[in-house]
Amino acid sequence: MSYDRLPDQITGPMTPAQAKTLRNLAAAAYQEKQFEPDLTRREAAERIDALKREIELANSF
Repeated sequence: MSYDRLPDQITGPMTPAQAKTLRNLAAAAYQEKQFEPDLTRREAAERIDALKREIELANSF
């Protein structure tokens, strides 16, 4: 693994796959404002994880 690319993997723009996942999860959680097109990969990953946890919690009731 090349550590030269690591900063891009963290601070680079979110990937198209992340954008699609985040948009779908935000809609499913009725939180469309969670999707912003200019997020970094790290920010997108954090929001995706948070929305997944929230949806999982809501489905547990």
